[in-house]
Amino acid sequence: MIQRKQSVYLLVAVIVLICALCLPLGYFVGADQVDALAFKPLGVIQADGSLLSTWGVFSLLLLSAVVSFCTIFLFRNRRLQMRMIVFNVVLLVAYFFVLLLFISTLKSDLNSSFQLNWALCLPVVAIILNWLAFGAIRQDDQLVKAADRIR
Repeated sequence: MIQRKQSVYLLVAVIVLICALCLPLGYFVGADQVDALAFKPLGVIQADGSLLSTWGVFSLLLLSAVVSFCTIFLFRNRRLQMRMIVFNVVLLVAYFFVLLLFISTLKSDLNSSFQLNWALCLPVVAIILNWLAFGAIRQDDQLVKAADRIR
């Protein structure tokens, strides 16, 4: 059923991931400690107006939000729903690897240091919410199996 607690966990995870798509993940600060370029999931806008694209970060976050949203409606197939949650967690872990790759590349290209923003913890919150949903789905699956044994 859609009203189950795992659906709430997944919906909150979707909201958290959409917020992560919109907020800057950190800032590249130059050597003079004055110039700061915001690192958003779509890219870094330089002072001259050019965009350094970080399409991999954005696409993984967007795909993860879509998978979380679609997983809500798979309540009739609990096994598939659990597999989709595991896939979503793998996507979010891959997001952090891609993020580190882009940060290290852009840090050397821009000759600057990187300062983290609080929005970088939002995908971690989404991972936690996905695992909570996984546990709730597994609990429902065990409840259904127990009810089938009684019949």
